[in-house]
Amino acid sequence: MTVRYIPTPKLNRPLPGEDFQKWEGNFYNQYSSEAFTKIIKPGHVIVIDDVEEKDIGTIGSNNILGWFQKGAVGVVTDASSRDTDEVAKERVPLYLRHKGRGIRPGRNELESVNRPVVIGGVLVCPGDVVVADGDGVIVVPRMVAKQVAEFAHEILTKDKAGRRELYKSLGLPWDQTVK
Repeated sequence: MTVRYIPTPKLNRPLPGEDFQKWEGNFYNQYSSEAFTKIIKPGHVIVIDDVEEKDIGTIGSNNILGWFQKGAVGVVTDASSRDTDEVAKERVPLYLRHKGRGIRPGRNELESVNRPVVIGGVLVCPGDVVVADGDGVIVVPRMVAKQVAEFAHEILTKDKAGRRELYKSLGLPWDQTVK
């Protein structure tokens, strides 16, 4: 699933004396909603194209856990996230450009859901296959995903066989990476 947020044309702030909670609720409902949560399905990776050069923090420990509860298996963004210590404890896979502190009211607006986005210079379309680990994130276009998976499996099988021999010669017990 792809989501795109854009900067608000003008930094929107509550007026002096205005009820902050009312202003904040209106901003989330009118401009920066999470309308995509209604269509999260089990297995979705949520790919968020956000305002990468700003400290906006569209992702936090509360909303990412809610997305996980709805079936999302991870989140990838080209921007920042706040609450990263909490997110790590929640064990929701999150891949981001940098950590941030900011919250988003008045700073960004939802532009589109399930439209092509660009993350880290890579085009990501709804339905593409996203694979991520501690080394990074790759995106495989859906139309070639089966072929890429077959090639990757073949490479992995040969790599594991070679490393098993090294483990054996070094007297190391096999672990999950070579089984």
